[in-house]
Amino acid sequence: MVLDLLVIGTAITLGPLHNSAFILLLSSRRGVRQGLAFLLSWLANLIVVIACVVLLTGGQPPARHSVPSTATIAVKLAIGLALVLYGAHRRHRPPHPHGPPRWTARIDNASPTTAAGLAWLLQPWAMVGAGAATAVDADLSTLTDWLALTGYCLLATLSLIIMEMYTVWAPTTAKTRLNALRSWLEQHQEQLIVTLSLLLGLYLMARSIYQLVA
Repeated sequence: MVLDLLVIGTAITLGPLHNSAFILLLSSRRGVRQGLAFLLSWLANLIVVIACVVLLTGGQPPARHSVPSTATIAVKLAIGLALVLYGAHRRHRPPHPHGPPRWTARIDNASPTTAAGLAWLLQPWAMVGAGAATAVDADLSTLTDWLALTGYCLLATLSLIIMEMYTVWAPTTAKTRLNALRSWLEQHQEQLIVTLSLLLGLYLMARSIYQLVA
């Protein structure tokens, strides 16, 4: 479980869409406040999903090869397959230039509530779902699994935490460097989405098939 959460959390935090949006928020007039609202909403979403899973399982993992355990593995396999198909689709579709989303023009006037809602919209829910399916195996009677779930939520938020802290500590330098990072992310957005989707999808499929036949 720990390795799976590490891989999923890393894939989530590296996603280009929410990182680009977060940098735009940080560059706005009330950037630090809006960034904090986005960050807290993003983290809260992850925690709520994990909390719902824990409430359903009672903090006890299902018995190995039981119906609930097999169903959970099947869900992860389906998510992995969906990510692979999605990555392959984005890889082979013809490129089409498009401008930035319309909401970026109104970012300076956005409220913290809007920033928080944007975090919810930009969550990579397929990956979050894979994390939730993995959390089914958590045994909350052990400190290790508590730390694993906490670490997963923080890891999936790590890029936002680093950028928020960087902006607070060195606002002038951070603005220049983060805007350069945003330009790079936008130029390589398709490649990043395809790579993350394929790598995580293949990993989930391989792990799920192994768990089903082992």
